[in-house]
Amino acid sequence: MSRPRTSTTSTSLAPRQLWARARGVLVVLALLLIGGLVLATVRSADHHGHLDPRSADPNGSRAVAEILKAQGVTVQVVTTLDEATTAADADSTLLVTTPDLLTGHQQSVLRQTMTASGGRTVLAGAGAASLGTLAPGVTTEPSTSVKVREPHCALPAAVRAGSVDIGGERYTTDTDGATTCYPADDRPTLVALPTPGGGDTVLLGSADILTNERLDEQGNASLALQLLGSRPHLLWYLPSLTDPSAADGTPGNGTPESTTDSFFSLVPPGWLWGTLQLALAAVLAAIWRGRRLGPLVTEPLPVAIRASEATEGRARLYRKADARDRAAAVLRTATRTRIAPLLGVAAQDAHSTETLLPALSTRLPGTGADPRDLLFGPAPADDAALIRLADQLDALEREVRTS
Repeated sequence: MSRPRTSTTSTSLAPRQLWARARGVLVVLALLLIGGLVLATVRSADHHGHLDPRSADPNGSRAVAEILKAQGVTVQVVTTLDEATTAADADSTLLVTTPDLLTGHQQSVLRQTMTASGGRTVLAGAGAASLGTLAPGVTTEPSTSVKVREPHCALPAAVRAGSVDIGGERYTTDTDGATTCYPADDRPTLVALPTPGGGDTVLLGSADILTNERLDEQGNASLALQLLGSRPHLLWYLPSLTDPSAADGTPGNGTPESTTDSFFSLVPPGWLWGTLQLALAAVLAAIWRGRRLGPLVTEPLPVAIRASEATEGRARLYRKADARDRAAAVLRTATRTRIAPLLGVAAQDAHSTETLLPALSTRLPGTGADPRDLLFGPAPADDAALIRLADQLDALEREVRTS
């Protein structure tokens, strides 16, 4: 009695084998996840934002904030428009780190505050999205790289600071009383504009002079301290998408826009980059685990089948399909393959009439049957002719072996 057939074979993987192959990848992914959670927990209380005065990272601004505090300037970090407009007055400097992030409504309110307060406003990296409202009469040109530039102007703060690392946005203005400094291809990267009410507005093409990484280079510290420390109070405004005043959903260019434009627009760039790295790691792991398999292995059959039974079963299939032509072709091909080495014919020429037949006639010059008809003839007309062909091929092979 044969064993019952199952759905698995000898090459199927058992659960233990699957676990042995996958545990390495799973352990690595678990370690990455645990490490990320631990790192996020440890650093959750720290500030690591760009131009954040509480951040000690290279792109943070804690150094300049601490120096200003040591000089007697009070530094107040604000993250909402209401906080910024309420605290702004003639004795304060308002630094807006990303003015292009403000909506049209926020820019209009901020412009009114800039005009009424009589203080100084410093706009870092203001582009086309915010200049129309916050700095009327100023347009932006294609940005440039940040590098050491000379002031080439009469602005006292720039003259005292000398060369600084600046670039980014380039501006064009014909406003009366405007002072333009640090030109790049004849376009300034720093512009000081008078503001109605006795204050002024300073446009910085880039805010690199405020970062911890560059503060001690060139005259960056001097220019940063003079621009931000000219008044006793400094409002460090870090615009945020969570600000309630941004709920109107109107960006700086005045075009209505949904605050939930897409999922990816809400995901921080760092998370997108991390996801891309994890996807690449997964692809590499799949390539590593999907390497070429080894040699084929023999599979133990449920029962042993004798060769005669397999031959008989195949013959019955040929007979049931009435495939005498196919059966004859198989018999002739097998005979030619076996006698070719005995006749000194190469294996690749075993089925060539021009090579096999002359060698056969030389070996068996007096054979009765026509070798061409036996080895390359037409298909038998009936079963009797097929049996007769099989007998003749068997006799021919015996003659070749015994000659």
